[in-house]
Parts: sequence; structure tokens; C-alpha cells
Amino acid sequence: MKPFSSFLLAVIFCLAALHTNAQQDKAKRPSPAATTTQTVGATTININYSQPSIKGRKIGEDLEPIENKIWRAGANEATTFEFDNDVIIEGKPVPKGKYSFFILVNGEAWTLIFNKTWKQWGAFQYKEADDALRVSVRDNEVETFSEQLTYKIDKDGTVHILWGNRDVSFLIQEKK
Repeated sequence: MKPFSSFLLAVIFCLAALHTNAQQDKAKRPSPAATTTQTVGATTININYSQPSIKGRKIGEDLEPIENKIWRAGANEATTFEFDNDVIIEGKPVPKGKYSFFILVNGEAWTLIFNKTWKQWGAFQYKEADDALRVSVRDNEVETFSEQLTYKIDKDGTVHILWGNRDVSFLIQEKK
């Protein structure tokens, strides 16, 4: 009887491991994982995020960002920005490192938030006390519609967040 119970325990363990691994397979998520990277001077900017799709929903009502509510600026885990050197974001210094990224919309102002706690799910664990930087920018209406949330970095360090018919852009420069 003992060999059978050991075998049964081993089978249960293997099945549990397979189930856990399947849950972590980001390729199978409705909002797939994406990465964008750009080198600006000697600094590498790396953005990791998940790409939700609009699917006929209305941004600001059925879909984030929603006015005065912290948004993870993506889906699933919080979006992260990583810099291998100190940078200047919209004129303000940020030390090299990895940061979670959030957005807070209030009217026409979009507050971009870089938070020191980079490993978190969504915005559920977000704490304002851990913010490294907050800057305000305005969004721009564009003609090209982005069904999926997309981050793009120009060679000069301008980051574009493309979502629906909006383009929220800001500048990341190498600190010299």
C-alpha cells in the first residue's frame, strides 16, 4: 500500500506543478505580454507591459483609464520601466532602476507615476508613499486608432502610450 500512496502523491504533485505553470504562461492571456526597448545615448530604457484590447468598449467608462482612479497602464501585472543609468523624465531626475508605472487621469491632465515597488499585480498593492516621481502631461488625439495598448519609444527618448485615439507622450533623457 505504501508504494501506491507514494505514486499517488507524486502524480498529484506533478499535476499541481503543471496547473501552476499553465497559469503563468503569459502567451495564453487575453492581454498578451509585450516589451519595448530603446537605447538613448548610453542608457537602455525597457518597458514591460500587457496589452489589453478595446473590443468595442469605451475608454473612461467601460475601460481604463477611468477618471481619478489609479491605472496600471496595462493589464495583468503592473507595467514596469527599467533604466540602466540615471535619467531625466520631463525635466525631473530619476535614479537608475526598475519602477512600476501608473497613470491617474484628472480632466485633461494625465499624471504619470513611477513607483519604487515594481513587482505588484495591477494597482491593488499601489502605495503613493512609494512613488519615486509624478509628472503631469496632456494627451493628444490622433487619427490612427490603436485597438491594443501599445508603448513606443523614439530614438530621442520620447515615449508614446497609444490607446484608442489617444497618444500620451513624455520625454526620457539620459542624465549627464
